[in-house]
Amino acid sequence: MNLLKLQALTDEYLESIGFKWHTDEDNTSYIADEVVEVSEEEANAFYEATNELYDMFCEAGEYVIENDLFHEINIPFNLVDTIKESWENDVHWHLYSRFDLAGGLDGKPIKLIELNSDTPTSLFETAIIQWALLKANGLDEASQFNNLYDALKDNFKRIITLDSDIEKFEEYYKDLGWKILFSSISSSDEDENTTKLLQHIATEAGFNTDFEHIDKVEFNDEGIFKGEESFEFWFKLIPWEDIAIDESELALILAEIIKEKKAIIFNPAYTLMFQSKGFMKILWDLYPNHPLLLETSFEPLEGKKQVEKRCFGREGANTKIINEDGSIDVETSGEYEGHKAIYQEYVELNTDSNGVTYQAGVFYAYEACALGFRRGEKILNNTSKFVGHIVK
Repeated sequence: MNLLKLQALTDEYLESIGFKWHTDEDNTSYIADEVVEVSEEEANAFYEATNELYDMFCEAGEYVIENDLFHEINIPFNLVDTIKESWENDVHWHLYSRFDLAGGLDGKPIKLIELNSDTPTSLFETAIIQWALLKANGLDEASQFNNLYDALKDNFKRIITLDSDIEKFEEYYKDLGWKILFSSISSSDEDENTTKLLQHIATEAGFNTDFEHIDKVEFNDEGIFKGEESFEFWFKLIPWEDIAIDESELALILAEIIKEKKAIIFNPAYTLMFQSKGFMKILWDLYPNHPLLLETSFEPLEGKKQVEKRCFGREGANTKIINEDGSIDVETSGEYEGHKAIYQEYVELNTDSNGVTYQAGVFYAYEACALGFRRGEKILNNTSKFVGHIVK
Protein backbone atom coordinates (compact mmCIF):
# COMPACT_ATOMS: atom_id res chain seq x y z
CA MET A 1 0.00 0.00 0.00
CA ASN A 2 1.15 3.52 -0.74
CA LEU A 3 1.25 6.43 1.70
CA LEU A 4 1.55 10.12 0.80
CA LYS A 5 3.48 12.24 3.33
CA LEU A 6 1.85 15.61 4.19
CA GLN A 7 2.42 18.61 6.42
CA ALA A 8 0.55 17.98 9.67
CA LEU A 9 -2.27 20.24 10.84
CA THR A 10 -1.21 22.29 13.87
CA ASP A 11 -2.71 21.66 17.30
CA GLU A 12 -3.84 25.28 17.34
CA TYR A 13 -5.79 24.85 14.13
CA LEU A 14 -7.36 21.58 15.30
CA GLU A 15 -8.46 23.13 18.58
CA SER A 16 -9.87 26.17 16.77
CA ILE A 17 -12.38 23.89 15.02
CA GLY A 18 -13.27 21.96 18.17
CA PHE A 19 -10.95 18.98 17.72
CA LYS A 20 -9.29 18.75 21.13
CA TRP A 21 -8.30 15.06 21.29
CA HIS A 22 -5.41 15.47 18.85
CA THR A 23 -2.58 14.20 21.10
CA ASP A 24 -2.34 10.73 22.65
CA GLU A 25 -1.09 9.98 26.17
CA ASP A 26 2.44 9.34 24.84
CA ASN A 27 2.45 12.88 23.37
CA THR A 28 2.32 11.62 19.78
CA SER A 29 -0.23 12.98 17.34
CA TYR A 30 -3.46 11.01 17.00
CA ILE A 31 -3.85 12.28 13.41
CA ALA A 32 -1.28 10.84 11.00
CA ASP A 33 0.70 13.28 8.83
CA GLU A 34 0.24 11.04 5.81
CA VAL A 35 -2.69 9.62 3.89
CA VAL A 36 -3.40 6.28 2.24
CA GLU A 37 -3.46 6.41 -1.55
CA VAL A 38 -6.62 4.70 -2.81
CA SER A 39 -7.51 4.10 -6.45
CA GLU A 40 -10.92 5.06 -7.81
CA GLU A 41 -11.67 1.36 -8.34
CA GLU A 42 -10.82 0.59 -4.70
CA ALA A 43 -13.00 3.46 -3.46
CA ASN A 44 -15.90 2.21 -5.59
CA ALA A 45 -15.42 -1.32 -4.23
CA PHE A 46 -15.64 -0.03 -0.63
CA TYR A 47 -18.83 1.84 -1.59
CA GLU A 48 -20.48 -1.16 -3.24
CA ALA A 49 -19.47 -3.61 -0.52
CA THR A 50 -20.78 -1.43 2.29
CA ASN A 51 -24.14 -0.88 0.59
CA GLU A 52 -24.50 -4.63 0.06
CA LEU A 53 -23.56 -5.35 3.67
CA TYR A 54 -26.13 -2.92 5.04
CA ASP A 55 -28.88 -4.62 3.02
CA MET A 56 -27.72 -7.93 4.49
CA PHE A 57 -27.86 -6.50 8.01
CA CYS A 58 -31.46 -5.39 7.45
CA GLU A 59 -32.47 -8.86 6.21
CA ALA A 60 -30.71 -10.47 9.18
CA GLY A 61 -32.33 -8.02 11.60
CA GLU A 62 -35.76 -9.15 10.44
CA TYR A 63 -34.64 -12.75 10.92
CA VAL A 64 -33.48 -12.09 14.50
CA ILE A 65 -36.81 -10.50 15.40
CA GLU A 66 -38.98 -13.13 13.69
CA ASN A 67 -37.06 -15.94 15.41
CA ASP A 68 -36.57 -14.20 18.77
CA LEU A 69 -32.78 -14.60 18.71
CA PHE A 70 -32.04 -11.73 21.10
CA HIS A 71 -30.57 -13.95 23.80
CA GLU A 72 -28.27 -15.64 21.27
CA ILE A 73 -26.68 -12.32 20.32
CA ASN A 74 -26.40 -11.18 23.96
CA ILE A 75 -29.06 -8.43 23.86
CA PRO A 76 -30.04 -7.29 27.40
CA PHE A 77 -33.56 -8.55 28.12
CA ASN A 78 -34.79 -5.09 29.19
CA LEU A 79 -34.27 -3.69 25.69
CA VAL A 80 -35.94 -6.43 23.64
CA ASP A 81 -39.37 -4.79 23.51
CA THR A 82 -37.79 -1.40 22.76
CA ILE A 83 -35.84 -2.92 19.88
CA LYS A 84 -39.01 -4.48 18.45
CA GLU A 85 -40.92 -1.21 18.84
CA SER A 86 -38.22 0.81 17.06
CA TRP A 87 -37.83 -1.79 14.29
CA GLU A 88 -41.52 -1.84 13.41
CA ASN A 89 -41.90 1.91 12.94
CA ASP A 90 -40.06 3.76 10.16
CA VAL A 91 -39.86 6.98 12.18
CA HIS A 92 -37.01 5.38 14.14
CA TRP A 93 -34.47 6.36 11.51
CA HIS A 94 -30.91 5.05 11.52
CA LEU A 95 -28.79 8.19 11.21
CA TYR A 96 -25.31 6.78 10.68
CA SER A 97 -23.00 3.85 11.32
CA ARG A 98 -19.45 2.73 10.51
CA PHE A 99 -18.38 -0.56 8.96
CA ASP A 100 -14.94 -1.84 9.98
CA LEU A 101 -13.41 -3.74 7.09
CA ALA A 102 -10.26 -5.70 6.33
CA GLY A 103 -8.70 -5.71 2.86
CA GLY A 104 -9.82 -3.52 -0.03
CA LEU A 105 -6.30 -2.42 -1.03
CA ASP A 106 -3.67 -4.01 -3.26
CA GLY A 107 -6.09 -6.62 -4.57
CA LYS A 108 -7.02 -7.98 -1.13
CA PRO A 109 -10.72 -8.89 -0.82
CA ILE A 110 -12.92 -6.77 1.42
CA LYS A 111 -14.06 -8.62 4.56
CA LEU A 112 -16.44 -7.42 7.26
CA ILE A 113 -14.93 -7.22 10.74
CA GLU A 114 -17.96 -5.64 12.47
CA LEU A 115 -20.48 -2.81 12.29
CA ASN A 116 -20.41 0.11 14.73
CA SER A 117 -24.06 1.02 14.39
CA ASP A 118 -25.05 2.70 17.66
CA THR A 119 -22.36 5.21 18.72
CA PRO A 120 -19.62 5.05 16.05
CA THR A 121 -16.52 7.12 16.67
CA SER A 122 -14.08 8.73 14.17
CA LEU A 123 -16.90 10.84 12.73
CA PHE A 124 -15.19 14.22 13.25
CA GLU A 125 -11.92 12.83 11.91
CA THR A 126 -13.54 11.36 8.81
CA ALA A 127 -15.94 14.18 7.94
CA ILE A 128 -13.72 17.18 8.74
CA ILE A 129 -10.08 16.48 9.60
CA GLN A 130 -8.96 14.37 6.64
CA TRP A 131 -10.64 16.85 4.28
CA ALA A 132 -8.87 19.76 6.01
CA LEU A 133 -5.54 17.91 5.79
CA LEU A 134 -5.73 17.78 1.99
CA LYS A 135 -6.83 21.41 1.75
CA ALA A 136 -4.02 22.63 4.02
CA ASN A 137 -1.50 20.83 1.81
CA GLY A 138 -2.75 22.44 -1.39
CA LEU A 139 -4.37 19.23 -2.63
CA ASP A 140 -7.86 18.84 -4.02
CA GLU A 141 -10.03 18.17 -0.98
CA ALA A 142 -12.63 16.63 -3.28
CA SER A 143 -10.16 13.81 -4.08
CA GLN A 144 -11.64 11.59 -1.39
CA PHE A 145 -14.43 9.08 -0.95
CA ASN A 146 -15.90 11.42 1.65
CA ASN A 147 -19.40 12.86 1.47
CA LEU A 148 -20.12 12.26 5.15
CA TYR A 149 -21.02 15.81 6.15
CA ASP A 150 -23.60 16.28 3.40
CA ALA A 151 -24.87 12.71 3.72
CA LEU A 152 -25.58 13.32 7.40
CA LYS A 153 -27.32 16.59 6.64
CA ASP A 154 -29.58 14.84 4.13
CA ASN A 155 -30.22 11.96 6.51
CA PHE A 156 -31.29 14.34 9.28
CA LYS A 157 -33.90 15.66 6.84
CA ARG A 158 -35.15 12.10 6.35
CA ILE A 159 -36.15 12.04 10.02
CA ILE A 160 -39.08 14.13 8.78
CA THR A 161 -39.46 13.06 5.13
CA LEU A 162 -38.52 9.38 5.66
CA ASP A 163 -38.34 7.74 2.23
CA SER A 164 -39.94 10.62 0.36
CA ASP A 165 -37.98 13.39 -1.38
CA ILE A 166 -35.79 15.35 1.06
CA GLU A 167 -36.66 18.47 -0.95
CA LYS A 168 -39.99 18.34 0.91
CA PHE A 169 -38.28 18.74 4.30
CA GLU A 170 -39.00 22.46 4.75
CA GLU A 171 -42.60 22.02 3.68
CA TYR A 172 -43.16 19.22 6.20
CA TYR A 173 -41.04 20.68 9.00
CA LYS A 174 -42.61 24.16 9.11
CA ASP A 175 -45.87 22.65 10.33
CA LEU A 176 -44.12 20.50 12.94
CA GLY A 177 -41.16 22.43 14.30
CA TRP A 178 -40.03 19.37 16.27
CA LYS A 179 -36.81 19.87 18.20
CA ILE A 180 -33.77 17.62 18.68
CA LEU A 181 -31.89 17.53 21.98
CA PHE A 182 -28.28 16.32 21.63
CA SER A 183 -26.56 14.71 24.62
CA SER A 184 -23.21 13.22 25.58
CA ILE A 185 -21.35 12.57 28.80
CA SER A 186 -19.59 15.62 30.24
CA SER A 187 -16.22 13.94 30.89
CA SER A 188 -15.12 13.36 27.28
CA ASP A 189 -14.05 16.11 24.87
CA GLU A 190 -14.30 13.62 22.03
CA ASP A 191 -17.87 12.61 22.82
CA GLU A 192 -19.04 16.15 23.49
CA ASN A 193 -17.51 17.72 20.39
CA THR A 194 -18.57 14.84 18.15
CA THR A 195 -22.12 15.31 19.44
CA LYS A 196 -21.92 19.06 18.91
CA LEU A 197 -20.72 18.50 15.35
CA LEU A 198 -23.83 16.40 14.73
CA GLN A 199 -25.94 19.12 16.34
CA HIS A 200 -24.35 21.69 14.00
CA ILE A 201 -25.15 19.51 10.97
CA ALA A 202 -28.77 19.06 12.11
CA THR A 203 -29.11 22.81 12.59
CA GLU A 204 -27.76 23.37 9.08
CA ALA A 205 -30.33 20.85 7.83
CA GLY A 206 -33.04 23.10 9.26
CA PHE A 207 -33.86 21.65 12.69
CA ASN A 208 -34.35 23.49 15.95
CA THR A 209 -31.68 21.96 18.21
CA ASP A 210 -30.23 22.18 21.68
CA PHE A 211 -27.51 20.43 23.71
CA GLU A 212 -27.34 19.13 27.27
CA HIS A 213 -25.08 16.71 29.11
CA ILE A 214 -26.79 13.41 29.86
CA ASP A 215 -26.68 13.89 33.65
CA LYS A 216 -28.79 17.05 33.35
CA VAL A 217 -31.46 15.67 31.00
CA GLU A 218 -34.75 14.77 32.66
CA PHE A 219 -36.82 11.73 31.70
CA ASN A 220 -40.35 10.82 32.76
CA ASP A 221 -43.54 9.31 31.35
CA GLU A 222 -44.29 12.56 29.54
CA GLY A 223 -41.04 12.60 27.57
CA ILE A 224 -37.52 14.02 27.50
CA PHE A 225 -36.82 17.44 28.99
CA LYS A 226 -34.17 20.10 29.38
CA GLY A 227 -35.56 22.17 32.19
CA GLU A 228 -39.19 22.87 31.32
CA GLU A 229 -38.71 22.33 27.58
CA SER A 230 -39.65 18.98 26.05
CA PHE A 231 -38.08 17.51 22.91
CA GLU A 232 -39.63 15.31 20.25
CA PHE A 233 -36.23 13.87 19.30
CA TRP A 234 -33.24 12.91 21.42
CA PHE A 235 -29.78 12.07 20.08
CA LYS A 236 -27.55 10.31 22.61
CA LEU A 237 -23.90 9.43 22.19
CA ILE A 238 -24.34 6.89 24.98
CA PRO A 239 -24.36 3.16 24.08
CA TRP A 240 -27.69 1.38 24.41
CA GLU A 241 -26.07 -1.56 26.19
CA ASP A 242 -24.65 0.80 28.85
CA ILE A 243 -28.12 2.20 29.44
CA ALA A 244 -29.56 -1.32 29.71
CA ILE A 245 -26.92 -2.62 32.12
CA ASP A 246 -25.92 0.43 34.17
CA GLU A 247 -29.13 2.50 34.05
CA SER A 248 -31.93 -0.09 34.06
CA GLU A 249 -34.49 2.38 35.44
CA LEU A 250 -33.73 4.78 32.58
CA ALA A 251 -34.05 1.88 30.12
CA LEU A 252 -37.60 1.26 31.40
CA ILE A 253 -38.54 4.94 31.15
CA LEU A 254 -37.16 5.17 27.60
CA ALA A 255 -39.10 2.02 26.64
CA GLU A 256 -42.30 3.70 27.84
CA ILE A 257 -41.44 7.00 26.08
CA ILE A 258 -40.95 5.16 22.80
CA LYS A 259 -44.02 2.96 23.23
CA GLU A 260 -46.26 5.95 24.00
CA LYS A 261 -44.68 7.99 21.18
CA LYS A 262 -43.55 10.78 23.49
CA ALA A 263 -40.14 11.03 21.77
CA ILE A 264 -37.95 9.33 19.17
CA ILE A 265 -34.36 8.40 20.01
CA PHE A 266 -31.28 8.25 17.76
CA ASN A 267 -29.63 6.00 16.98
CA PRO A 268 -32.66 3.71 17.36
CA ALA A 269 -32.68 0.81 19.82
CA TYR A 270 -32.60 -1.75 16.99
CA THR A 271 -29.06 -0.63 16.14
CA LEU A 272 -28.00 -2.57 19.25
CA MET A 273 -28.72 -5.77 17.28
CA PHE A 274 -26.32 -4.65 14.57
CA GLN A 275 -23.81 -3.50 17.20
CA SER A 276 -23.62 -6.97 18.76
CA LYS A 277 -20.70 -8.91 17.34
CA GLY A 278 -22.91 -11.97 17.78
CA PHE A 279 -24.80 -10.64 14.76
CA MET A 280 -21.86 -11.79 12.61
CA LYS A 281 -22.88 -15.38 13.46
CA ILE A 282 -26.43 -14.68 12.25
CA LEU A 283 -25.07 -13.23 9.01
CA TRP A 284 -22.86 -16.29 8.47
CA ASP A 285 -25.84 -18.60 9.01
CA LEU A 286 -27.94 -16.68 6.49
CA TYR A 287 -25.16 -16.01 3.96
CA PRO A 288 -22.68 -18.92 4.38
CA ASN A 289 -19.39 -18.41 2.53
CA HIS A 290 -20.44 -14.97 1.29
CA PRO A 291 -17.31 -13.28 -0.12
CA LEU A 292 -17.71 -10.24 2.17
CA LEU A 293 -18.05 -12.31 5.37
CA LEU A 294 -15.74 -14.19 7.70
CA GLU A 295 -16.82 -17.47 9.26
CA THR A 296 -18.19 -16.72 12.74
CA SER A 297 -19.40 -19.03 15.49
CA PHE A 298 -20.36 -19.04 19.17
CA GLU A 299 -17.93 -21.96 19.57
CA PRO A 300 -14.20 -22.07 18.73
CA LEU A 301 -13.53 -22.78 15.04
CA GLU A 302 -11.82 -26.07 14.28
CA GLY A 303 -8.32 -25.88 12.77
CA LYS A 304 -8.42 -22.18 11.88
CA LYS A 305 -6.64 -19.08 13.09
CA GLN A 306 -9.38 -17.00 14.66
CA VAL A 307 -10.27 -14.02 16.80
CA GLU A 308 -12.17 -14.38 20.06
CA LYS A 309 -14.01 -11.22 21.07
CA ARG A 310 -17.03 -10.20 23.10
CA CYS A 311 -20.48 -9.43 21.69
CA PHE A 312 -20.24 -6.01 23.30
CA GLY A 313 -16.73 -4.64 23.63
CA ARG A 314 -15.01 -1.52 22.42
CA GLU A 315 -11.54 -0.33 21.41
CA GLY A 316 -10.14 -3.84 21.04
CA ALA A 317 -10.65 -4.82 24.69
CA ASN A 318 -11.05 -8.50 25.73
CA THR A 319 -9.85 -9.76 22.36
CA LYS A 320 -7.62 -12.75 21.54
CA ILE A 321 -6.00 -13.81 18.28
CA ILE A 322 -5.77 -17.62 18.52
CA ASN A 323 -3.43 -19.64 16.30
CA GLU A 324 -4.50 -22.82 14.48
CA ASP A 325 -2.94 -24.97 17.23
CA GLY A 326 -4.91 -23.17 19.94
CA SER A 327 -2.00 -21.07 21.23
CA ILE A 328 -2.54 -17.34 21.82
CA ASP A 329 -0.87 -15.03 19.32
CA VAL A 330 -1.85 -11.82 21.14
CA GLU A 331 -4.58 -10.82 23.59
CA THR A 332 -5.93 -7.78 25.40
CA SER A 333 -7.67 -7.35 28.74
CA GLY A 334 -10.64 -5.13 29.50
CA GLU A 335 -13.98 -4.66 31.18
CA TYR A 336 -16.17 -6.69 28.80
CA GLU A 337 -15.34 -10.22 30.00
CA GLY A 338 -18.92 -10.72 31.20
CA HIS A 339 -20.34 -10.56 27.67
CA LYS A 340 -20.77 -13.60 25.46
CA ALA A 341 -17.80 -14.61 23.28
CA ILE A 342 -17.80 -15.07 19.51
CA TYR A 343 -15.12 -16.66 17.33
CA GLN A 344 -14.41 -15.09 13.96
CA GLU A 345 -12.06 -16.37 11.29
CA TYR A 346 -8.82 -14.38 11.34
CA VAL A 347 -7.94 -12.21 8.37
CA GLU A 348 -4.78 -10.17 7.84
CA LEU A 349 -5.37 -6.43 7.78
CA ASN A 350 -3.64 -4.25 5.21
CA THR A 351 -0.05 -3.46 6.22
CA ASP A 352 2.47 -0.80 5.20
CA SER A 353 6.17 -1.36 4.51
CA ASN A 354 6.86 -1.27 8.27
CA GLY A 355 4.37 -4.04 8.94
CA VAL A 356 1.90 -1.69 10.70
CA THR A 357 -1.75 -2.63 10.21
CA TYR A 358 -4.54 -0.54 8.67
CA GLN A 359 -8.27 -1.14 9.05
CA ALA A 360 -10.73 0.63 6.78
CA GLY A 361 -13.78 2.32 8.27
CA VAL A 362 -16.64 3.15 5.89
CA PHE A 363 -19.46 5.34 7.17
CA TYR A 364 -23.03 4.65 6.14
CA ALA A 365 -25.77 7.31 6.22
CA TYR A 366 -28.59 6.15 3.93
CA GLU A 367 -25.78 4.87 1.73
CA ALA A 368 -22.03 4.38 1.99
CA CYS A 369 -20.55 7.86 2.15
CA ALA A 370 -16.99 8.09 3.54
CA LEU A 371 -13.74 6.21 4.03
CA GLY A 372 -11.04 6.56 6.68
CA PHE A 373 -8.39 4.28 8.23
CA ARG A 374 -7.20 3.33 11.69
CA ARG A 375 -3.57 2.32 12.10
CA GLY A 376 -2.04 0.34 14.91
CA GLU A 377 -1.16 -3.10 16.21
CA LYS A 378 -2.74 -6.44 15.27
CA ILE A 379 -5.57 -5.67 17.70
CA LEU A 380 -6.52 -2.05 17.20
CA ASN A 381 -7.15 -0.21 20.47
CA ASN A 382 -7.50 3.31 21.84
CA THR A 383 -3.88 4.06 20.93
CA SER A 384 -4.48 3.53 17.21
CA LYS A 385 -4.02 6.50 14.89
CA PHE A 386 -6.46 8.00 12.41
CA VAL A 387 -5.15 8.03 8.84
CA GLY A 388 -6.95 9.88 6.06
CA HIS A 389 -6.87 8.98 2.38
CA ILE A 390 -6.66 10.44 -1.09
CA VAL A 391 -8.15 8.97 -4.25
CA LYS A 392 -5.50 8.97 -6.96
